[in-house]
Amino acid sequence: MSETTAPSLSTALFTFGDPTPVLDGREVLDYLEIWSNGRWYEPPISPAGLAKSVRAGVFLQSGLNFKRNMLAKSFIPHRLLSRQAFEQFALDWLTFGNAYLEMRRNRLKGSLGLQPALAKYMRRGADLDRYYMVRGWQEEHAFEKGSICHLREADINQEVYGLPEWFVALQSALLNESATLFRRRYYNNGSHAGFILYMTDAAQNEQDIDDLRTALKSAKGPGNFRNLFVYSPSGKKDGIQLIPVSEVAAKDEFGSIKNISRDDMLAALRIPPQLMGIVPVNAGGFGSIKDAAEVWTANELEPVQARLQQVNEWVGEEVVRFGTYGNVS
Repeated sequence: MSETTAPSLSTALFTFGDPTPVLDGREVLDYLEIWSNGRWYEPPISPAGLAKSVRAGVFLQSGLNFKRNMLAKSFIPHRLLSRQAFEQFALDWLTFGNAYLEMRRNRLKGSLGLQPALAKYMRRGADLDRYYMVRGWQEEHAFEKGSICHLREADINQEVYGLPEWFVALQSALLNESATLFRRRYYNNGSHAGFILYMTDAAQNEQDIDDLRTALKSAKGPGNFRNLFVYSPSGKKDGIQLIPVSEVAAKDEFGSIKNISRDDMLAALRIPPQLMGIVPVNAGGFGSIKDAAEVWTANELEPVQARLQQVNEWVGEEVVRFGTYGNVS
């Protein structure tokens, strides 16, 4: 709490708290370009920052999980690729734009199975054929050459790593989170029930102002919203005015920010709102959920399935297979 008190007969001001940033979104953009440390290439954007940013918006994480669930539902398990392994592989690809499968082999070089390698920690070698798992300083693992299948989203700037399709909605997700955290802090500190006491009455002396300041301070905080009585026998009309803070805060367009940023995220994910459980605000609604699901399956789910089946070309066997929508065998 900061406090400034002017001489007698001057305006007295005091404020509660200081502005505090709730999120700095620059971390995800720490890397400016792909560079090599001599052994592997660093990703163009921070994977750790991407992992944190996914949780910035409820619709972003929910949308990615929805796509993962639909892929897992239609996936047909294979002896080399279990459903559990495929779920991790699909989620990594949707989240990071990169997904990795390691071919485990026995001593006779026979295939034991495909296991997902977490994309957050994977790095591609300088020769583009070898891969490393880097969890921290001096904590790395070099995979056997040719044992990693790397599925990547196409990028127009480089051919080493992929970028997630939803990356264009990152700022909208961060804005959505900032609006939510701001409103949460706004309620937690009691600002929604606060006010500005505007005093212009010259009849008040310095001791009266100090007593009023003390009373206001003691009334601040969760559960401490109290009525305040002011007695000013020599005061004038409008010498003391009460201005509710909530009237000012109501103009911050919280609902509009949430809705616009939500629409941006759904557009980047290409998911109809009715499939995300969003309640329509208009009388007509969003239309048939069955029709929306069928159109989404044909235009989004099936193309994603086709892209994931690129793994089959690397393995030389149809390990990634899908059933039809609503009829998975």
